[in-house]
Amino acid sequence: MVVASTPETTNPVSGQCEANGVPCISSVAPWHPWFFGQQKDPAKPVAFKYAYHFFWGLEDIEQVFFDMWETIPTNKKVGGLFPNDGDGNAWGDPKLGFPSFFGPKGYKIVDPGRFQSGTQDFSAQISKYKSAEAQILTGVPIPPDFTNFWKQASQQGLVPKIASVGKALLFPSSVEALGSIGEGMSTEYWWGPTHPFTSSLTGQSAKALADAYTASTKKQWTQPIGFVHALFEVAADVLKRAKDGKPNSIIDAVKSTNLNTIVGPIQWTGQPFPNVAKIKLVGGQWKKATQFPFELVVVSNKALPGVPVAGQLEPIPVSS
Repeated sequence: MVVASTPETTNPVSGQCEANGVPCISSVAPWHPWFFGQQKDPAKPVAFKYAYHFFWGLEDIEQVFFDMWETIPTNKKVGGLFPNDGDGNAWGDPKLGFPSFFGPKGYKIVDPGRFQSGTQDFSAQISKYKSAEAQILTGVPIPPDFTNFWKQASQQGLVPKIASVGKALLFPSSVEALGSIGEGMSTEYWWGPTHPFTSSLTGQSAKALADAYTASTKKQWTQPIGFVHALFEVAADVLKRAKDGKPNSIIDAVKSTNLNTIVGPIQWTGQPFPNVAKIKLVGGQWKKATQFPFELVVVSNKALPGVPVAGQLEPIPVSS
């Protein structure tokens, strides 16, 4: 079984596979809410037998955001927009999330508390960010919620210098929905056409795969394309190497995976946990473009120097 996209999707599928002895490989969900979110006691985690995962973790996105934020002078006060879901609870966790990483580095996370996805009025959060004079905004809301929040923030005079937001700014359509105030949004950058990797299935480069998607759909490439492709790369590689079709044979092949994919090398080394394989991140900013309204430009590549930087993080235009 292969599955992707957010803990709300990956976790129940992985959990059922684990319970029924079905090998499962998942992706496109930060490994913290995937792994710890399925533990009876997160303080004493237990490795899974059948469920395996590859993606980045909170420590990776925190480092990328920090690298970007350090390039622009701010008062280091950060508004945290965290929903009441797997991602939001992980990001906002005082001991394991953003506060524990950024606090020691001099940043203060202004956290109004969890909000329910589908919230229409963000006046309370905006008021708290304004009163705290937050010059940075971060969070991990779903796209419609961030669209509502950002438009209300603009109307109420909240325009931080930096807005680095996960999930909501993943797709070009989400940024386009903001109109002119979408310019300058920044986010983690998982995969794109300038990544120096090729598919083990087709031999396509990252750029060739992205271009093929655009040519076929007439739409802008999106980051999950690479990871969905990589899921099938890993599945094909595992099944090719498995001694037979029995679950334990398949899991043995998963454990010994050492594959160069369209999103980079994938290998379960036992770190940070036996069921987790880490992927490296860069940072990007949505800037005005020509072929499409906005394009995601790499502005930070410390974790993955092979991805070329194409610009620098710029403050959000005040006029927007």
